[in-house]
Amino acid sequence: MARIVMKFGGTSMAGIERIRSVAARVKREVDAGNQVAVVVSAMAGETDRLVNFCREASTLYDPYEYDVVVASGEQVTSGLLAMTLQAVGVPARSWLGWQLPIQTSAAHAKARIRTIDTEALDKALATGQVAVIPGFQGVDDDERVSTLGRGGSDTSAVAVAAAMKADRCDIYTDVDGVYTTDPRIVPRARKLQQVTYEEMLELASVGAKVLQTRSVGLAMKENVRIQVLSSFDDRPGTMIVGDAEIGDNNMESQLITGIAHDKNEAKITLTAVPDRPGAVASIFAPLAEANINVDMIVQNVAHSTGSTDVTFTVPATDLARSLDVLGQAKETIGFVEILHDTKISKITVVGVGMRSHAGVASTMFKALAERGINILAITTSEIKVSVVIEEDYTELAVRVLHTAYGLDAEEESAA
Repeated sequence: MARIVMKFGGTSMAGIERIRSVAARVKREVDAGNQVAVVVSAMAGETDRLVNFCREASTLYDPYEYDVVVASGEQVTSGLLAMTLQAVGVPARSWLGWQLPIQTSAAHAKARIRTIDTEALDKALATGQVAVIPGFQGVDDDERVSTLGRGGSDTSAVAVAAAMKADRCDIYTDVDGVYTTDPRIVPRARKLQQVTYEEMLELASVGAKVLQTRSVGLAMKENVRIQVLSSFDDRPGTMIVGDAEIGDNNMESQLITGIAHDKNEAKITLTAVPDRPGAVASIFAPLAEANINVDMIVQNVAHSTGSTDVTFTVPATDLARSLDVLGQAKETIGFVEILHDTKISKITVVGVGMRSHAGVASTMFKALAERGINILAITTSEIKVSVVIEEDYTELAVRVLHTAYGLDAEEESAA
């Protein structure tokens, strides 16, 4: 008997027929003798609809009440799935975030999970009951409903799996695993059987849409094995595991695991920033206080005038706030002008093999140069290289790099 957390996303829960299909998958695990907890997202498009209601009600909405509204989507699907499971003979009940409880911080709309009390959950599972838990939500110290931010149901599922010491966390989506890149851009992309936590964390953070970044980071911290599966077929998925489970030999032979792209970036340049100690800190401190994540940073060589230009990227959704924060701090920072560009894209190659192989970056730069693709910024880590390019070249860059690193699947021979 295994303990399993099954998480189903919005497309999997999009209507009663889809929910019946989910119930059938859950029943299959229960019939196999496993203890099962299910974490569900709202129906596809429902959270967007609820967010729009909040914006229509007030442009400066109260984040506490915002959480009350947007958390209701998952409440609906958790109740519907529990009903559907009962209808097919599976004992089930829904457990809302405050009922377990899932205790979070008070940073509403982007709360972080602190603890999950599993005492009641463990008792329910021991009796053979399936626990259906709405993802994305919890409760703060003042007993107010809180939400984890968009995509937070993945994090909920991993957190529940860690708290109940599950054998694995199965995340069902509209894709059947993790691919070397987006198959819609590169039809010859290959599905990966296994990916390390580190690689998946990098891929998720730079644009791969399969898993939310926070969920992967939590899985790595808590050593929760994740399996990515499709809720629309029964093909094998991709396991997200630790380095030790994959094995050193396989890691050494696999130079590049995948290529991700992200068009949801904006580039900001501050011109003529005084070239003095503390100048850079004066730029990024107010952005940090506003909870704006800065990614790639480039500081140009100092001008003869004793100033320099500083370029960095932020999520496109944070561009307006970033410009406002920097505008208010202009006198402190001392820059002359703010320039920004949203027509950019970030391309990233990821692979643990970079630790033991040289030439990964040069292969990337050469392949892009041969196709006339200009690089606007570069950043690296131990297992990734990212570049910013013009948005119009995104698909071409992904295809070129996928081939350059030998990731294309072999063409099937004609029958």
